[in-house]
Amino acid sequence: MRVAMYYNNHDIRIEQIPIPKIGSDELLVKVWASGVCGSDILEWYRVPKAPLVLGHEIAGEIVEVGSRVNDWKVGDRVFVSHHVPCNVCRYCLSNHHSVCDTLAKTNFDPGGFSEYLRVPAINVRHGVFLLPDQMSYEEAVFVEPLACVFRGQLHLGWKPARRVLIIGAGITGLLHIKLAQRVGASRVLAVDINNERLALALDFGADAAIEAGADIVKKVEQANEGRLPEVVIVSTGAPSAVRDAFRLVDRGGSILFFAPTDPGLEVSMPFNELWRKEITMTSSYAGSPRDIVAAIELIASKKILVSDMVTHLLPLERTQEGFSLVAEAESSLKVIIEPQS
Repeated sequence: MRVAMYYNNHDIRIEQIPIPKIGSDELLVKVWASGVCGSDILEWYRVPKAPLVLGHEIAGEIVEVGSRVNDWKVGDRVFVSHHVPCNVCRYCLSNHHSVCDTLAKTNFDPGGFSEYLRVPAINVRHGVFLLPDQMSYEEAVFVEPLACVFRGQLHLGWKPARRVLIIGAGITGLLHIKLAQRVGASRVLAVDINNERLALALDFGADAAIEAGADIVKKVEQANEGRLPEVVIVSTGAPSAVRDAFRLVDRGGSILFFAPTDPGLEVSMPFNELWRKEITMTSSYAGSPRDIVAAIELIASKKILVSDMVTHLLPLERTQEGFSLVAEAESSLKVIIEPQS
């Protein structure tokens, strides 16, 4: 079968490898759609593991079922989670599934930018989800990123009529905008350095879009009726965005750190000021099975519309182009690779 083998962001080769053989407790899935995630282009994270086949936002069709698998059949349309928790450790039992030791050790084989993938037994048990008939494969690509966004906002705790500021209007920032509106935010603002992304933020429902830079506190207050927001979501790893979050949250407010920075980066915080203002800070990573179920429901019911975020559908042979589009972050939003095209 064909795969897009990743060596670095500028060297992705179409190669041939054998179709994986499945065991009695496993599944073989034909990949119909696989999204390019912003994390796929983090070379500091990916290059040390290269060469490898990336792609974890996948949707496909079961084409082979192990002899001991009873819950799935050939022809089922599914979303498959690449990392799965054990569901029984102390982290899982305290609702911190995404820091489970098992989660970091699991994956499907070889990756979503391939024609087929093998789903290991533990992923079959905890990470395969049936797609509703009304959900397209392209929409299903958003299940994983929306699950992550859902988890992050759940960590913040949902309260009605809060004012929310999202720093970073990339694909996850825009999903944060859509979800914040859906759960009842009274006002949603976006901050970014890219004017095209700010225009998209307005298109997707932000009440105001603000260019980052000098006088950011004053700009946010002006756009927010003279006050700072109760919730700030940092959906970018830029150190300046992290520092800005400390200044842009209102007294008694909350900050969600949603995106990673470069490794080893340390950011100082105005501790006394944050202490005096009673600021709550939290973070989130990945999504749990519960969050995936929620994401599927939100997309299938059209409560969160995602089809309007797809800008590029590319065949496997153009995976390199897809990575370049995501890295440039200019004319693209969601880039989807279709291995069967």
